Amino acid sequence: MKSVIIENITKKYEEVTALNQVNCVIEKGELFGFVGPDGAGKTTLFRILTTLLIPDEGKATVEGWDVVKDYKKIRASVGYMPGKFSLYQDLSIEENLHFFATIFGTTVKDNIDLVWDIYEQIEPFKKRKAGKLSGGMKQKLALCCALIHKPLVLFLDEPTTGVDPVSRKEFWEMLQKLKASGITILVSTPYMDEANLCDRVALVKDGNFMQIDAPAKIVSEFGRPVYAIQSDNMYALIKDLRAIEQAHSVYPFGEHLHYTDERGEISPQKLSTYLHSKNHQKVDIQLIEPNIEDCFMELMQQAG
Repeated sequence: MKSVIIENITKKYEEVTALNQVNCVIEKGELFGFVGPDGAGKTTLFRILTTLLIPDEGKATVEGWDVVKDYKKIRASVGYMPGKFSLYQDLSIEENLHFFATIFGTTVKDNIDLVWDIYEQIEPFKKRKAGKLSGGMKQKLALCCALIHKPLVLFLDEPTTGVDPVSRKEFWEMLQKLKASGITILVSTPYMDEANLCDRVALVKDGNFMQIDAPAKIVSEFGRPVYAIQSDNMYALIKDLRAIEQAHSVYPFGEHLHYTDERGEISPQKLSTYLHSKNHQKVDIQLIEPNIEDCFMELMQQAG
C-alpha cells in the first residue's frame, strides 16, 4: 500500500523555487530519507505533507488523504517533529507529554507502550522543564510527543542536527524499532552518512529530486573508481589535482580528497609521480569504494 504520494509538487517563495515539480511514492512501513543541504527544499516539502503549507502546483496524499482537502484527517493521523525544538520550554517533560496526548484526545497511559523505550531514558528527569534539557534529551522528548497519539506516518525534519554523535546513533536505533512496529517514517537530513540507514532515499538539491532509490543501489551505479588522496599540503593538492587534464572531480572528504578521473581506473603510482613532481610530500593514495556523498557530488556535477 502507498503511504505517501507526491505528484508534481511545486512551491515558490517570490523568485525562489523551493520545490520544482517533485514526484515520489513512499510505501507503507518504509523508512524513507530526504537527503540534501540546507535550502534544498526538504522542510518546505514536509510542511506541505503535514498540511502547514499549500503547494502552488501538483498534489499529494498521505494515507490516501489529500493534503489540501483532507487536512484535518491528516493532522489527526500523523506525527511531526520540526527541525527547531518547538515544545513548551516552561513545561516539564511529563507536562509536555500529557499536553500533546490531550490535544489528540488520548492519554499518556493509553499509549505509553509505543514510546516507552524512548521515554524511559528521560523519565528520571520528568519534572525538569523542557528548556533545561540537553539537546539529546530534547530530541527524545520531541519524538515522544510526536508519537504519543499512535500516528500512521511520522515526519522528522532534520531531527539530529546539532545533536552529539552518541545521541544521533541512539536516535536512529529508535527509528529502526519504530519502523518494525509498522509506522511509515519520513526523515530529512543534511548528513550523508544517515542515508545508509534508510530503506530508500531521495537526494535533494535546489528543490529537485536528483535520484530516488535504495542507498546501496545508488552507490552501485556510481561507475567510477574513487581515490582518497592526502599530502602535506592539502590546499595545493586540490589545485594540482584539478589541474590534471583528465580530472573528473576533486573535493574534500575528511582528511582526504576524493578524486575521480575521466579515464576511469588509473595507476596510483602515476598519480603519485605527478604529485611528487609538484613538490608534494607524504603522499598517500588509496583506491576506495564510493559512498553516498560521492554519488551526491557526482549528481550535482551532472546537474551543473
